[in-house]
Amino acid sequence: MKIGIIGLGKMGMNLLLNLKESDVDSVGYDLSDEVKEKGRKQGLHIVDSLEELFESLEKRKIILLSTPAGKITNQLVNDLSILLSPEDILIDSGNSNYKDSMNNYSIAKEKGIRFLDCGTSGGMEGARYGACLMIGGDKEVFDEVESLFEKISCEKGYLYTGKAGSGHYLKMVHNGVEYGMMQSIGEGFDILEASEFEFNHKEVASVWNHGSVIRSWLIELIEESFSEDPKLNKIKGIVDASGEGKWTIEEALRLGIPVPAISNALFARNSTKINDSFSAKVVASMRNGFGGHKVIEK
Repeated sequence: MKIGIIGLGKMGMNLLLNLKESDVDSVGYDLSDEVKEKGRKQGLHIVDSLEELFESLEKRKIILLSTPAGKITNQLVNDLSILLSPEDILIDSGNSNYKDSMNNYSIAKEKGIRFLDCGTSGGMEGARYGACLMIGGDKEVFDEVESLFEKISCEKGYLYTGKAGSGHYLKMVHNGVEYGMMQSIGEGFDILEASEFEFNHKEVASVWNHGSVIRSWLIELIEESFSEDPKLNKIKGIVDASGEGKWTIEEALRLGIPVPAISNALFARNSTKINDSFSAKVVASMRNGFGGHKVIEK
């Protein structure tokens, strides 16, 4: 099995390094010359064009997309559906909208190409050392490449979720939950910061992460942030939203399911464009820690 990865950004490059260390024959491609050179310096097999990528793969090609959700990924699926051959396998490992994935599955299937939607969690560290994967699509296709998912995920870190679109649907809801968790952590530290007591936020995060009910990777990430900047004075409390929380809320409205924590977390992110709060700084720091999302420095 040889894998081609298209898109060598924060996640794609780390997935390619993960594949290399897992002894999976792999090759990567990206439009950016700077990114390609960065990969080559790390000993990765990087090519300069899609044509060269195809030539580097086996007769039955397996391609994994690690590209931005939306227009770019959807256009790539359309283009690759023309360029690939029947029985080739195309895996979208980005955070695509599940409706796009259902449509992309249909586009690929018309050409005889097998399509899997793979929700990927764990951030850059997960992509590098063992991700959490949620995979939708035809079961027989998943079975053919299950060994790939096993190699690049952490222990017990992958799940076949069912028909096309279900992998990205599950990841969408996962990210909605993530919004609520991060917001509550941020608000907790906001209260501590405003209180009459002189709490050391790094030490608080550390003790909360040793035996407490709320111990988590998110708490670990904010402990690291407080280690570098005890009051988060170097950044602004502005938090972006990449879309999955909004999609989760829209789906909840469609199903008639109340999601006050998730919806309030999204509205809180929107409010950070107006208010520079300490809780927003905490959330921005966590997002930067796991996903490399940009923070705005003062």
